[in-house]
Amino acid sequence: MTHSRRETGMLGEKLARDFLEKQGFRVLETNYRCPEGEIDIVAEHQDCLVFVEVRTKTSQEFGCPEESITKAKKARLIAVALSYLQSHKWPETASLRIDFVAVELDQRGRPSPALN
Repeated sequence: MTHSRRETGMLGEKLARDFLEKQGFRVLETNYRCPEGEIDIVAEHQDCLVFVEVRTKTSQEFGCPEESITKAKKARLIAVALSYLQSHKWPETASLRIDFVAVELDQRGRPSPALN
């Protein structure tokens, strides 16, 4: 079964969201967009505001999910996080971080065992 790139991304984000919620994260928003870019998941975890970038891959042909986070992408994630803080009136002293979730799917679109 093959999925379009968009379907693969949406499946990965759903799997990541479910995984994070099982780990105690409270998802505040998904697919937050602003002029600076987009972040997949905004959540709270242990009094910390967390911005989560999800990368989903169905093969290692072009590298693993982690390798797709470039220096430019990191800069955009920081800009989006700052925009979110401003638009949602979070205090400048709030604890925050940017997390990354890698989702690897097999040829049938099933997640790796780590997300089960």
